Formats: sequence, C-alpha cells, structure tokens
Amino acid sequence: MKRILIVDDHEVVRAGLMRIIEQPGSVFGEASNGGQALKLASEESWDLVVLDLSLGERGGLELLKDLKQMRPRLPILILSMHSEDQYARRAFQAGAAGYITKDSPPAELLKA
Repeated sequence: MKRILIVDDHEVVRAGLMRIIEQPGSVFGEASNGGQALKLASEESWDLVVLDLSLGERGGLELLKDLKQMRPRLPILILSMHSEDQYARRAFQAGAAGYITKDSPPAELLKA
C-alpha cells in the first residue's frame, strides 16, 4: 500500500493526479495549500508527496524546505508548470527527490 499526499491548489489537478497514480491499495491525501500540507504531514505518515511548485499563498520551494525539515526522509516529487532548468535545480537543492513538468505524459509521472 502506498500513501501519497498530493499538494496542489487546483482541485482538478489533484483529481487527475489521483486517477493517473491510483493502484490497488493506494491511499491519497489532498492539500490545496501549504498549511494543509504541513498539518497532514505532521499528523500522518506518507510514502511520497507530489508537490506543486507554484502554490497560491506560499511558494512550493518554501513548503518543500519545511516538509523536509519536518520529515527528512520523505521523498517529495515536484510537479511544476516550469520547464526551465533553474526551477529544477532549486528544487533539488531544497531536497526534492524528483522534478517533472505538468506537460509530461502520464507514463513519465508514474516513472518519476
């Protein structure tokens, strides 16, 4: 069973990600903002976080750093609309386990 926390400020994106990733026994958590993500990360154990880099009220990089401080071993996959290398470099420097763009094919998301 995989426990996956999806953090994105767009409900349709979260729903789409769950459909793509869903496998038997998968359990999902959803957060639409940084506060919800931190609360869920502190209250429950997750195998993976899929994190949008561009959240409304708070930057994804800032949230990534907070999540890594809270749960250093938690793998966090950044899902972003930004394809420029500078964003990926910053994410990896902040502790991301992977970086994929939102225009990637679903199969690439599953590989990541």
